[in-house]
Amino acid sequence: MSALRTALVRASRPSATAALGVRAASTHAISNPTLANIERRWEAIPPQEQAELWMALRDRMKGNWAELTLQEKKAAYWIAFGAHGPRSEPPKDENKKVVLYTFIGLGVSFAIFATMRAFAKPAPSTMTKEWQEATNEYLKSQNSDPLTGISSEGYSGKGHVQSPSSKA
Repeated sequence: MSALRTALVRASRPSATAALGVRAASTHAISNPTLANIERRWEAIPPQEQAELWMALRDRMKGNWAELTLQEKKAAYWIAFGAHGPRSEPPKDENKKVVLYTFIGLGVSFAIFATMRAFAKPAPSTMTKEWQEATNEYLKSQNSDPLTGISSEGYSGKGHVQSPSSKA
């Protein structure tokens, strides 16, 4: 595609003939064999020929569109908006590959997680229910957060208790 882009940029620059006032638009139609089945052939055409064909069509479109043949109109539409390049259809098995690779990624992630859990150290002593209840009592004795927290009047939450008892 970079060759096509380069050809398009070069063709868009003003040439010596344009500076002299010579009309750049072609007055003769592009041959039907050149435009026949352009939808099927476009990807197989070398980039230089693609650029030349597009420039010829562009020059024809600069003139009166009523003079364009039906084949030229179809080819110009296909080149501008057809399903080629970045707009091409995805491969038939793309959804299967996406699902497969997603499950492979999830499996690898689970294996890493399970391995890390198997070799992890035990939970710290501060993660026991008894330690967290002691923390609640300490915060009450210090009158911590007296407006809305554990030391406020009518508080009914669990405070810092979030773990099961270590005796279980």
